[in-house]
Amino acid sequence: MIHYKGISKVFKSELLKKPFVALDDVSFSIPEGEIIGFLGANGAGKTTLIKITMDFIRSTKGEIQFDFDSKIKNKFSQIGYLPERPFFYPHLTGREFTFFMGELSGLSRFRIAEQIEKWAPRFKIDFALDRKIKTYSKGMLQRVGFMATLLHDPKLIILDEPLSGVDPIGRKELKDIIVEVNKLGTTIFFSSHIVSDVQEICDSVIFLKEGKLAFKGSIDELINNNKKQESKIYFEDNGKIQFMQVSLESQSRELKKMLEENKNIISVEPNRPTLEEIFYDVK
Repeated sequence: MIHYKGISKVFKSELLKKPFVALDDVSFSIPEGEIIGFLGANGAGKTTLIKITMDFIRSTKGEIQFDFDSKIKNKFSQIGYLPERPFFYPHLTGREFTFFMGELSGLSRFRIAEQIEKWAPRFKIDFALDRKIKTYSKGMLQRVGFMATLLHDPKLIILDEPLSGVDPIGRKELKDIIVEVNKLGTTIFFSSHIVSDVQEICDSVIFLKEGKLAFKGSIDELINNNKKQESKIYFEDNGKIQFMQVSLESQSRELKKMLEENKNIISVEPNRPTLEEIFYDVK
């Protein structure tokens, strides 16, 4: 759907002693119909890449190819975008804001009203649509902002930290909606620092490290590629299930010892790291 080809971004300033390389020859593709997790430490270049994608800034080198409907001249009309720090007009109501955003996307007021009727209950924001936005909590702002990205039925949605500052229940509800929207055929590009959320709902992940692509592939592939040379031996001891972590070299020796001690061995499993552990290693 989107192909990033050798994207580099160098920032130059009189205040900087030398140019800052935010992105360095980054190439990957976002396939249609997936939920792609976008991970990286602060300063890794995630937001810079998103801004280049949205044409807010231009890359120093490289190009982005969009495989969208060629009949639609404005490719950005096929993208829904929720930035990390969206701006909301505080003196508008949620409904007025949603209509404003829908009209910016070229929708009729009838179509906007249809979409609000469809999505507002799903986002559990219908009860507050006629209240001023200045009275909204952070979670309510994220809900109405997310809803606004869906009004024009985009083929691609870019979410930059959409769950930041949202309580656990709200995060679960918004993740369910992300999965639901994806099942309707929308591709999701999901940037987040909450690694467990990415692991829960994403098909594959992209890691950026210091402006360079560190990994692109499925979560299972990433975990398997980073397997520790260890295993866990689960056994029963005094009626309780416990485990012992051992190296692969010592695994046979430890098993033999436990059998000699008449311990009930339940299973032996490879020690698979979590995505979060790998993320902090990659950082």
